[in-house]
Amino acid sequence: MSQAIRDNLKRLLAPRHLAFVGGRSMARALKRCAEGGFEGQMWLVNPQHDSLDGIPCVRRVADLPCGPDAVFIATNRELTLSCVAELAAIGTGGAICYASGFAETGAEGQALQQQLLKAAGEMALLGPNCYGLLDYLHRSALWPVAHGGKPVEKGVAVLTQSGNFAYNLSMSDRSLPVAYMASVGNQAQLGVAELLDVLLDEPRVTAIGLHLEGLKNVPGFARAAHKALEKGIPIIALKTGVSQIGAELALSHTSSLSGSDALYDSLFARLGVIRVSGPVSFVETLKAAACGNLPAGNSLIALACSGGDAGLIADYAERNDLSLPKLDEGQRSELAQVLPSYANLVNPLDFTTAIWGNSEALNTMLDTALRTEADAAMLVLDYPAEFTGERKECDLLLELFCSALSRHGKTGFVTSAFPELLPAHARERLHAQGVAALQGVEDAMAAWGRIADYQNNRRALLARGESILVPLCPQALEEHGQSLNEWDSKQALRAFGLTTPTAVLSTPARAIADAKLLGYPLVLKAVSADLPHKTEAGAVALNLRDGLALTAALAQMREQIAAYAPDVPFDHLLLESMATPPLAELIVGIKRENDFGLALVIGAGGILVELLKDSRSLLLPTTDDAIRNALLSLRSAALLQGFRGREVADMEALVAAIRAVADYACANAGQLLELDVNPLLVNARGATAVDALIRLAQA
Repeated sequence: MSQAIRDNLKRLLAPRHLAFVGGRSMARALKRCAEGGFEGQMWLVNPQHDSLDGIPCVRRVADLPCGPDAVFIATNRELTLSCVAELAAIGTGGAICYASGFAETGAEGQALQQQLLKAAGEMALLGPNCYGLLDYLHRSALWPVAHGGKPVEKGVAVLTQSGNFAYNLSMSDRSLPVAYMASVGNQAQLGVAELLDVLLDEPRVTAIGLHLEGLKNVPGFARAAHKALEKGIPIIALKTGVSQIGAELALSHTSSLSGSDALYDSLFARLGVIRVSGPVSFVETLKAAACGNLPAGNSLIALACSGGDAGLIADYAERNDLSLPKLDEGQRSELAQVLPSYANLVNPLDFTTAIWGNSEALNTMLDTALRTEADAAMLVLDYPAEFTGERKECDLLLELFCSALSRHGKTGFVTSAFPELLPAHARERLHAQGVAALQGVEDAMAAWGRIADYQNNRRALLARGESILVPLCPQALEEHGQSLNEWDSKQALRAFGLTTPTAVLSTPARAIADAKLLGYPLVLKAVSADLPHKTEAGAVALNLRDGLALTAALAQMREQIAAYAPDVPFDHLLLESMATPPLAELIVGIKRENDFGLALVIGAGGILVELLKDSRSLLLPTTDDAIRNALLSLRSAALLQGFRGREVADMEALVAAIRAVADYACANAGQLLELDVNPLLVNARGATAVDALIRLAQA
């Protein structure tokens, strides 16, 4: 994104004046902006009418008194092209293109989208095929239909590839304080990465939510997400296109690259992006972060007026890695003075309904409970129906809790056991005081657990140094390529520091003589790029202890290969020193996702690859700390840590070996199609690659 486009995007996100191009729907959109409190100038552009619904029309873009900061274009795709060019010519800041029929429709639409991009020049362009932009900080609604949001002083930004998702989110009864909501559509020019980067410069944006089908600009996204990590602005992502059908739908909807879900997980993990599974967890996690006052850690003092609610809190705390520190003796003694004898003086605290409506007793209880080292406080509070006339006691407790949080300098949240029993007036009162109003205790504690974990994870990620590295985004290559044989593969990796067994490249005629020089016991392998699966072909013989064993193995191997692959000549051999039994076997590989990333895959190797499916993926480039962390997060990591009294693996040598594979991949990213080291044998002293396969694109 050029500096000129960036500057124009800032105009689009903080407009002084607006224009709407289209018919009656745009007249209504303009009226909604006026009713919502937008105070700048606004124009309606329509070449066929003097006025629409009482709004005077400007006949041509060229007749506008200046280039507007922000324009919504609601015309067909052909008129959209000419309108964008005219707006760019008069110095417009940014335009939103509502029309569909561009890249999401195929080759013809893709060509039109390129024309649209060229017409925009340095003007910021959102879309096409998008619903637009809701800006509740500046009361600007560049949007074709009604919306349900309200002006805010600060809040979250939501970027989505679904206009309907944005519409429904604005209408949801969840009181999410939204600063910006953008439907990004096809992301022809401005995508998630570009918007994310500029939104992070707005100090009133407290968290960012992403509803994604796919990313157009992985390196740009990574740079922006690292910026968010440094600033401590949580990013919450709801990623669709996980299934095969979902991936196909993403391509047809907004022409988005879905990418493999494992690599999205890797991308999000290295950047501290919080991934959620559905719309409710998306909204509640955003609400947990929306006040901008994040918990320092994962400990809670939890309050409820019901033993049943306290039990739910205890279970959900354990499930979401939230700790509940015990009350000290002083706290228990003070609470015993104000609570009935049947109150259970533990954390979570059931303070009972005996002091319901009693301000003095409630304040004493709150001050005693919040005198704790816990990072945050939570209150479960379910409002009864309004007709009961019993809501005033709930309002009182709400106010007392917020005041106590302020007195004790604590962050916290209020939730309800049932989502609908925390009404709108209570949620808005809480948010006005910087306290998260979460709905449904199960979803609430899951959301708070994610935000608490974000703080710890953020510090670890920044210290690890991986998030600042921009992922490689390799261009597409033809899938068929040239495989290197095992000898050449190992020599290529040895040049980058990978340890392999002592070996000799030999022939059947020289094998006995070469074996005497190498020494027994040894391993015999056929060397051919046409035998990638040597075991199945009978092209491997292990633990040969003398010349007789080697002679027999040579004869048997010749026969087996001739039967398995008659066209493969038996003319080159690899003789290697037999490796000692390892503490663990690993597989280290490289996965290429064209136009997305190059991933280092680390997992349980040897015969356990398919059985355990125990692996971790790291996008390249990566760091030694990230490699070490990935190794220790494997389910089979115990094998590296002295399992059942065995020796501890040489982690430094293991990390160095994996680093060598990563370095080779980075250096050859332009042509590397596939790389496997399997197995990588790990011992108490050293790590050795006993097999390797590299496949490169044709030059």
